[in-house]
Amino acid sequence: MTVSTADDELWAGAGPGSRRLLQAALAAFAARGYHGASTRDIAAAAGMSPAAVYAHHRTKAGLLFAISEAGHRHSLTVCERALAEETTPVARIRALVHDFTAWHARHHQLARVVQYELDALLPEHRNRITELRHRTERLFRHEILAGVEAGDFRTDDVDGAALAVLSLGIDVSRWYVPGGPRTPVGVGRLYAGLVLTMLGTSHASAAPAG
Repeated sequence: MTVSTADDELWAGAGPGSRRLLQAALAAFAARGYHGASTRDIAAAAGMSPAAVYAHHRTKAGLLFAISEAGHRHSLTVCERALAEETTPVARIRALVHDFTAWHARHHQLARVVQYELDALLPEHRNRITELRHRTERLFRHEILAGVEAGDFRTDDVDGAALAVLSLGIDVSRWYVPGGPRTPVGVGRLYAGLVLTMLGTSHASAAPAG
C-alpha cells in the first residue's frame, strides 16, 4: 500500500516555470479561495511578472483547471495502485480507503482546492473533471458491490455506502493539520477500520502490519 508524494508525478508534463506557477496558484487558492486570489498575486508568489503568467496559462480559470486535473488524476492513480496487489474484498476496500484517505491528508492543501472549488470551474472544465470523479466513484462502488456479492459486506444501498465512504475521505482535507497527533498513514488506517465496521465485516485479519 503506497501513497506517492512525488511532485514529479503530480505535476507530470509541467516545465519548471509552469510548475512554479501552479504551486503558487495552489497556495493562493487554498489561502484565499479561487475568487479571492488575483493573477497578479499568483505571479508575484511565483517570482514572475503578470505577463509571464500568460505564457504558461492564458487565464486564472486555466490555472484552476490544471490544478484540479492534476489532483484528480493523481488521486485516481493512487486508488488504482491500492487495488493492484490485493485480492479479497476486505483487503481491497481496506487498501482503497486507506490510500484515498491518506492522500487527502498528505495533499490536504491540494485536495481542499480540487474538492471545494468545483463550482469555480468553467463548464467545459467541470465536465472533464466530473468524468475523473466518476471514475473514482465507480472504483468504490465496484469494490463495495463485490464485497456484498461475496458475502463479506452488508449494505442495502451500495451507491449510498460508496458516497458515504468517499465523503469521509474527502473531508479529511478540510480539517487535517500537518504536525498534529495524527499522520496521514494513521488517519488512513483509522478510516479503513471505520469503513469496514460500517460495511458490517470483521476486519481484524485485514489489519496492516506495523
